[in-house]
Amino acid sequence: MAMHVFRTKTVEQTLAETGEEGRSLKRNLTWWDLSIMGVAVAVGAGIFSVGAQAAAFHAGPAVIISFLIAGVVCGAAVMCYAEFASMIPVAGSAYTFTYTTVGEIVAWIIGWDLILEMMMAGSVISKYWGVYLNDFMRLMDWQGSTVVQVGPLSVDLAPIVIVAFFTTLLVFGTKIGARVDGAMTVFKIAIVFFVVIVGFFYVKASNFTPFIPPSEPASAVSGGSLAANSLNQPLWQWATGMAPSVYGVPGILSGAALVFFAFLGFDVVATASEETINPKRNVPLGIGAGMALIIIMYTLVAIVTTGMVSYKDLAKRDSPSLATAFELVGADWAAKIISFGIVLGLATVVMVLLLGLTRVVFAMSRDGLLPRGLSKTGRHGTPAVLQIAVGAVVALVAALFDIGVLSDMVNIGTLSAFTLVAVSVPIMRRKRPDLQRSFTMPGNPWVPLLIAAANLWLMLNLSVLTWVRFVVWLVIGFAVYFGYGYRHSRLGSGELAG
Repeated sequence: MAMHVFRTKTVEQTLAETGEEGRSLKRNLTWWDLSIMGVAVAVGAGIFSVGAQAAAFHAGPAVIISFLIAGVVCGAAVMCYAEFASMIPVAGSAYTFTYTTVGEIVAWIIGWDLILEMMMAGSVISKYWGVYLNDFMRLMDWQGSTVVQVGPLSVDLAPIVIVAFFTTLLVFGTKIGARVDGAMTVFKIAIVFFVVIVGFFYVKASNFTPFIPPSEPASAVSGGSLAANSLNQPLWQWATGMAPSVYGVPGILSGAALVFFAFLGFDVVATASEETINPKRNVPLGIGAGMALIIIMYTLVAIVTTGMVSYKDLAKRDSPSLATAFELVGADWAAKIISFGIVLGLATVVMVLLLGLTRVVFAMSRDGLLPRGLSKTGRHGTPAVLQIAVGAVVALVAALFDIGVLSDMVNIGTLSAFTLVAVSVPIMRRKRPDLQRSFTMPGNPWVPLLIAAANLWLMLNLSVLTWVRFVVWLVIGFAVYFGYGYRHSRLGSGELAG
């Protein structure tokens, strides 16, 4: 069994599966659709909040460096995705790529991680969409609430509504959903740039000093999560016996691990490769253009946030945000615009996560690692039944449960996938140098390996508690694989040529 779990699919068989009757997806997306899709999922509430929190409790003004580090690492990683997508434009993203290189068991782990990432992200984001919608209603002095009492349960109807809306669009076609999402995303980008331009008028050079604050104990910073529990400090600090600290160079690195959450989602774009017109050209182009825009937007927001007010003032708040910075300089009117931007931003994120989660489960089901019935497509060229089931799970979890504690799992799931995809690039170059690649990651093998190491380092800067939860999720995943997936794999049963 040890050797069998590392069995790999051929690229030719993987490509041939996309034409399987009743299990094929319709190609109708352009590079612009993919680019906007990436921006849609990456620009959510995080652009308005995560930078301020990283500045306050981790890096100070040097959070700008944290954003650049996270952006470069993420951008380099998604370029590895682009190389694979140009060769293997098939649904499943990192799961599919690793299945053709390092083997079934690793592909299962990645697929299982991606399910965790997108399910939790979809639930958390749709839950927060309801929270910010209610907050926006309050700021506008509108009466009402989206929370209703059903017996002993408090049910938030907002996540159900937003998930149901985008699930319906995706059932009727990915192109329809992409057009609606794209229109909302363009408007969202306009709001971000408007807020940034206005914010520059309040920037003071003195707030950037010291640019890299000296390291100090976490307990000295009000609101710092590291002070509350050693399990919340970065894993490498805990493993080396280092006292929990903030700021300094370690603060920049832990800040980069935190703001990495803001760049999540570009791996979701790769899951739409099978639905893209001329994917060997459009997937790398769409990913690259979207990533460049994201890095520019986040860096500008970080500069404005730390330039408007001192990071020490931000640290006095429990959950500082860009709105906090405007409030501290007396521009309360901006809170309404930012609140509306968050509502709009989170809505577009929900759609892309629903799409990505469905496509990963679809790919694993088509391979037999999950029940084959889940990969059937309907007359619109979409896996309608699976899409509805995924939407129902995400909506119910978001509406009924407090899932904020699991949001960090999104980061570690994505980083693990990024690491293995980067490692897979030189492996595939060695195994199949004959394959046509419309895009190639430069500097093979050292650049991809450095990218993998950088992603692993960011993982080590996540909290101990996040790693504990991650290990538990992997144990459950191994139980499912050896209890079902290994025995029902089409590759293992001989249905596919390995």
